[in-house]
Amino acid sequence: MAVSRDESSAWETMEKRYSPSQVQAISASAEPSVSGTLNSVLQRIDLRGANRPYGSHLPRLDLSADMPTAAVREILSKVRDGGDDAVRSLTAQFDGVDIVDFRVAPETLREAWEALDTGFSAALQVAHDRILEFHREERAQSHEVTQDAITVSSIPQPVERAGLYIPGGLASYPSTVLMTALPARAAGVKEIVVCTPPNPLGEIDQAVLAAAHLCGVDELYKIGGVQAIGAMAYGTELICPVDVIAGPGNAWVATAKQEVAGTVGIAAAFAGPSEIVVVGDESCPTSSAAVDLVLQAEHGPGGRAWLVTWSEQYADEVETAIGDIVSLSPRRKETLETLTEGGYLCLVDRPADAVEVVNVIAPEHLQLMCDNAKELARSIRNAGAVFIGNWAPASIGDYVAGPSHVLPTAGTARFSGALTVDDFQKRMHIIEVSKDGFDVVGPAVSELAQAEGLWAHAASVRERERWANEGIKP
Repeated sequence: MAVSRDESSAWETMEKRYSPSQVQAISASAEPSVSGTLNSVLQRIDLRGANRPYGSHLPRLDLSADMPTAAVREILSKVRDGGDDAVRSLTAQFDGVDIVDFRVAPETLREAWEALDTGFSAALQVAHDRILEFHREERAQSHEVTQDAITVSSIPQPVERAGLYIPGGLASYPSTVLMTALPARAAGVKEIVVCTPPNPLGEIDQAVLAAAHLCGVDELYKIGGVQAIGAMAYGTELICPVDVIAGPGNAWVATAKQEVAGTVGIAAAFAGPSEIVVVGDESCPTSSAAVDLVLQAEHGPGGRAWLVTWSEQYADEVETAIGDIVSLSPRRKETLETLTEGGYLCLVDRPADAVEVVNVIAPEHLQLMCDNAKELARSIRNAGAVFIGNWAPASIGDYVAGPSHVLPTAGTARFSGALTVDDFQKRMHIIEVSKDGFDVVGPAVSELAQAEGLWAHAASVRERERWANEGIKP
């Protein structure tokens, strides 16, 4: 590829700092309009010697302030009342395309799979097999307890119908199809529905269609945004309502899911814009830490990328490397915008302080690329997924490690975790009581019911005591 004089200076800087293979990996598809390298774009937070707790020193997202609640409610109301016509109108308004039939035929999914490049189809198959195996292993088992002639069973039951939101439009995320559909499949869900926004031509990326076929998706619709969440939650003339909705999305999609919670189940707390924390020191090459920060930032605005370290020299070197990488990124604009608005460099006194910072941030992805990483991981309480060591970039988890890459964001890892089989199941309890068991617990039930003023509850026990006294066999 020919480069300009200004651009060649950026290449020379890269070649001096990185090996030829690293330069090739970073710049394989770079835009040719780049000139020079970037200055540091990370906001620096120095916590060395700072008072605890660290929460007051760290920026936090105010989810309530960023949520477009009123607009989302209006869109959901239109979908609930207007059905397919409303969805068509909203798709034309937000996606700029007129679509008459939203559903993609099953044979179209199959044809997309058959037309895939063999290398890519093999990669999808590898990811598919690893993800499915992991989630089959995590399935909850039924269990039974017998006490005093009373047997109680707890049985996991899959939902009948799951709706999956797959971000799309100008982007393509076949991996998210795998990461949402396969946990549902492993859970035993009978019908899996996918909604994903169309591109400006009114089409869905072939890789997404192929992934849907591979995962056995039953229905796929060319609908995105809030209207997709509304269609799956309330149903339309074409789409039957689902029982659970899962999948990541922007603030509008996340708000829509919160609004329909209760009408349907909402899996995985808040799967919003991507975020990562890298805890690193000199044991990790600066180029690796830098590119791993950039890999999450390239998802676009709204995300967050943190470097936490106790070495100022290391921090400076990583910042320089980030500038070099971003200057040659094929997604330079999105990456730069994310790092400018949500990129942070946090300096602490020691590794234990880094752990404390991580637990406050509660990141979606955490990479521990430092000495004693495994030991530090034992002290991590709040993170969606933790990647240990220099050979475990978050991209491994994004594609092939096995667990779903749909993870809690915006600090919600404090109280929630990754998408799992459990999100597509509910537990049903079966209670079997013999007369001997009733005789043991009946008096306690009667006492408790009377204490709470629930006369009929106590009467139901007395009625059965009467059966025993009068020799009645029900």
